[in-house]
Amino acid sequence: MYFEDMTEGFTYETGEKSLTQEEIITFAKQWDAQPFHLDEEAAKASPYGRIIASGFHTLLTAFNLTLAASDWSDSSMGSPGMDEIRWKAPVYPGDTLKVRATVLKATASRSKPDRGFVDVFNEIINQSGAVVASYKATHMLKRRG
Repeated sequence: MYFEDMTEGFTYETGEKSLTQEEIITFAKQWDAQPFHLDEEAAKASPYGRIIASGFHTLLTAFNLTLAASDWSDSSMGSPGMDEIRWKAPVYPGDTLKVRATVLKATASRSKPDRGFVDVFNEIINQSGAVVASYKATHMLKRRG
């Protein structure tokens, strides 16, 4: 997909990914070593009642699903950032996630005509249809030709 494919209002959904407890713990050991991500007994005493995925694990899972669904491999030029990251509900072992993405704005670069910037609102949805997290991302994409 190129800049021209990402018009305002364009939406798409990704494939799905289930998170296992082993994946959640492995991620948390390296990147987010809070007790409710690592230890069942500690998690039982937490507000969540059992182990949950790190919010960062949730975001990275969504990012990988988005890359796979949109095939930006030939056009991606990186991203200047993300905004409005919200964790709305816990992600538990066995939950299956997908992303629903909506293009909010697409702006051609004025100074560099080979690229444009696309603002996308991403909702991370579990198997029950609940939005567990959301964020806005800006993608810098090559233009065709």
